[in-house]
Amino acid sequence: MQNPAFEPDTAPLEVLPRDLSAYREGNTGIPYVHRFESGVPGPHVLINAITHGNEICGMVAATHLLDTGVRPKIGTLTVSFAHVEAYEAFDIDQPYENRQLVHNLNRIWSAAMLDGTEDSPELRRARELRPVLDAADFVLDIHSTRAPVQPFWVYNEMDRNTALAAAVGAPLVHLVMPQHKFPGTGVMGYGHHGDPLSDSGGSLVVECGQHFAKSAADLATDVTMRFLAHTGLIDTPAGAVPPPAPQRYRLLEVHMVKSDDFRFTRPVIGFETFDKDELIAMNGTEEIRSPCDRCTIFMPTRMPIIGREAVYLTVAI
Repeated sequence: MQNPAFEPDTAPLEVLPRDLSAYREGNTGIPYVHRFESGVPGPHVLINAITHGNEICGMVAATHLLDTGVRPKIGTLTVSFAHVEAYEAFDIDQPYENRQLVHNLNRIWSAAMLDGTEDSPELRRARELRPVLDAADFVLDIHSTRAPVQPFWVYNEMDRNTALAAAVGAPLVHLVMPQHKFPGTGVMGYGHHGDPLSDSGGSLVVECGQHFAKSAADLATDVTMRFLAHTGLIDTPAGAVPPPAPQRYRLLEVHMVKSDDFRFTRPVIGFETFDKDELIAMNGTEEIRSPCDRCTIFMPTRMPIIGREAVYLTVAI
């Protein structure tokens, strides 16, 4: 149910889910996972789609690779549809409700969660996908946002990720995550991908724009092809030019929703800035204030749910 303190979502549904049953079989023994080996030495690249069920731009990019027969000229390409069970729960009358079924699939990739005794559709799928992540050198995890904000990269703060995102190019906004500040463990931080001592590969999340926008689907496909070109699996398009310098933001704080009476002090969708000590939101009786001048917020919730993320506070670097 929409929180009455927030405006209803009005973004048009330009791109909708499609039937993925034809992709279920795959060729790895793991449903919805497809792998193509070139037979030539090179990196193993994973393109991961629909980590969240309603973030369908990744589905468009992944099906593009499979439908058009993209194959690696070196190394190995794996294409994964991560959370098809949530994806298939899509309801056009409630298009934002199938992000997850129980757990957030992008927060549970720690050994404690994966080796623990809890059970959920997300944990079962993550355990199934562990060898897929273990085998990959490079990971592109494709996401989208509830609000129609500018696209951006997200990655753990490691030199290899910084260099990878800059080399791939657009989007030119980067959200840099100090690992100890990220809530839970995401796909990009699982195993060796989150190991700061590893000196190869790289793991990125790309947020492509509003969930159902055609522009998000187009960007997801474009980023995927540029990611594969940069890693050498496909040819670089003729006429490609070096990307301009990005704008980076470092995560300072993540605030979780603690009260049904969560309110921002003014309407926000993301990328709004606040002065030091300015009140950003009320979390019940708890104040959320800006820790610095020109604090920029990312991913403010539009539907506060206790236990889920409310807002990310960042600063330009």
